[in-house]
Amino acid sequence: MGNCKVTVNGVTVEYEKGAAYLEVADDYREKQDGDIILCTVDGKLCELNKRIEEDCTVSFITTGETIGYETYCRGIIFLMLKAFDNVFGKEKISKISVEHTLGRAIYCDYEGSLTLDDNMLAQVKAEMKALVGANIPIIKHSEKTGKVIKMFRKLGMLDKVKLFKYRSASTTNYYELDGFVDYFYGYMPATTGILKYFDLQLYDEGFVILTPDPTNPQVVCALNDRPMLFKTQHEANEWGKIMGLECVGDLNEQICNGDIEDLLLVQEALQEKRIGDIAQQIKDRGGVKFVMIAGPSSSGKTTFSHRLSVQLRTLGFKPHPVALDNYFKNREDTPKDENGNYNFECLEAIDVEGFNKDMLALLKGETVQMPSFNFKVGKREYKGNTLKLNKGDILVIEGIHGLNDALSYSLPKESKFKIYISALTQLNIDEHNRIPTTTTRLIRRIVRDARTRGTSAQGTIAMWYSVRRGEEENIFPFQEQADCMFNSALVYELAVLKQYAEPLLFGIGEDEPEYQEANKLLKFLKYFLGISSEGLPHNSIVREFVGGSVFPV
Repeated sequence: MGNCKVTVNGVTVEYEKGAAYLEVADDYREKQDGDIILCTVDGKLCELNKRIEEDCTVSFITTGETIGYETYCRGIIFLMLKAFDNVFGKEKISKISVEHTLGRAIYCDYEGSLTLDDNMLAQVKAEMKALVGANIPIIKHSEKTGKVIKMFRKLGMLDKVKLFKYRSASTTNYYELDGFVDYFYGYMPATTGILKYFDLQLYDEGFVILTPDPTNPQVVCALNDRPMLFKTQHEANEWGKIMGLECVGDLNEQICNGDIEDLLLVQEALQEKRIGDIAQQIKDRGGVKFVMIAGPSSSGKTTFSHRLSVQLRTLGFKPHPVALDNYFKNREDTPKDENGNYNFECLEAIDVEGFNKDMLALLKGETVQMPSFNFKVGKREYKGNTLKLNKGDILVIEGIHGLNDALSYSLPKESKFKIYISALTQLNIDEHNRIPTTTTRLIRRIVRDARTRGTSAQGTIAMWYSVRRGEEENIFPFQEQADCMFNSALVYELAVLKQYAEPLLFGIGEDEPEYQEANKLLKFLKYFLGISSEGLPHNSIVREFVGGSVFPV
């Protein structure tokens, strides 16, 4: 067959044409810092089982990198499903659904004739370890979509049948592990041998798969229990089951059947009811003067704040919005990160002393000059905007550090009501492929940034890593300190966002570093049938991103 020249780290070595890139990776494992799970070939991401066809330049992706870690998690899920099947068989296991994450853990729901207990999980874990030790290949197949649909229908995997029914692609990929087949969205490991680090633990009515942290990929993380977050996510999933909307195929089916308008009205009504319930909680608490709202980027905080204010007014309150951004320190006093860039995400970027001084004065009934921050010149300004709290007045404060008591250290605890908001996606691609909340939020932000800030999709993707890092440091650690949580995800929203996001993503060229993420999002959006935004209520959270909101967002 001849040889091909493969260049790695500037060194060129010949490999037989048709050899797998896994062979190249094996030659470099001891020289690489971390476990190799994928590679790039001439800049394009590639699974290690792919064959060498021509001269090329190769670099490696490890489990310590985000995309490598995501691939590792998909492999662990496949391994877990195969182990359940090996130990107990399809006759005793009705259904295992991969629901959502809980920190670095993956929560799975279980249905079967056997009672899920520690002994059962111990057997599955032992089988998983045996499969890892056997280093079994994970084989990728590509067949005509119609043939794949027939195969999954025969296997009783009807969630995949429904998913592929609405795909326009002529061929579909699926994976095989020692005779066990499944579909996975995204790249997969080459063999089971790399999947060495995991654990299983009972949780709620199901179990969690414990995985490593990418920063320390050879150590399994202990469960970081977040009961309030879990309850909020679980309620959304249960609502989806009641509505018959667990997977993308269910949504597409409702769109095709003409049921989307009813679904839209029900979902929006549910959100409005929950916002009303939160307003009632605030009233029932008594003595609340500061409603503190925080959540990660593109959670819909601004629209939520306005809608909550409307509900508070119906209960006799007079809400006043306060943006924490107006308490930014002047630019010359803003701290910088390790790269010398201004760090607007950290608490030290906020004039905490000034904020507390103003809030305490308002609590005492004094009149306060309220600041506004001029982002163009990087300075706080005072333009005669005054505020005084009277009976029934309440401040609705929105900002990244709202849940952190270090921000509002001087305010009495009983005067604060803290709300965490995030887009906790309740819809999954199918039973074994979840939709990360970060994916929905990134698509939201791409659409909004292009509309309101003139930022390209490439620019938004480029800054997403630093945004996510800021969330990990300044928001997520304080989630469970909230008095309540609000899920801003709408089950239909990706079908709406699709038509806005796709043209923006197609604008990123193949030679750009953001292309891989853009291509991944484009492939993801292909799962959804699009729907128009015309029928959206003008107070919908989705309007914050696509435009047409009644609120100043």
